Amino acid sequence: MLDQNCAYCMKGELVAKFGYFCIELESSNVYVFKEQSHPGRVIVAHKKHVSEMIELTDEERNQYFKDINTVAKAIHEVYNPDKINYGAYGDTGHHLHFHLVPKYKDEYEWGGVFLMNPGLKNISEDECEVIAAKLKTVIEKLNK
Repeated sequence: MLDQNCAYCMKGELVAKFGYFCIELESSNVYVFKEQSHPGRVIVAHKKHVSEMIELTDEERNQYFKDINTVAKAIHEVYNPDKINYGAYGDTGHHLHFHLVPKYKDEYEWGGVFLMNPGLKNISEDECEVIAAKLKTVIEKLNK
């Protein structure tokens, strides 16, 4: 079921305001977050329009977390962060999605909670494409 008002369901212009499509996985779509204060930050959005994990079957949930794990491995391989923070919010946008936010010691927000959209480093479509291409290559390799 799709929600006509949901950026992740409708894709296109709605999601393009904050995300750049990277790759489609079995249960999710991955987007480069256009605010890159944390290099390599992405969103992994479930393909189904559900608000909570409890709305997924066990198989759907397991596949979704497999997708998240694969993307996290790719971020570690490409960006070598010290830690990845995982954020699943959705108070206003009721579509299950996780922000994967690479964190680096001695850099922005280390040791604290990441800001949702600090607006410090908004990148161009071309820069998004470079990030997407790097991550997509590694994700595809991991999924073979």
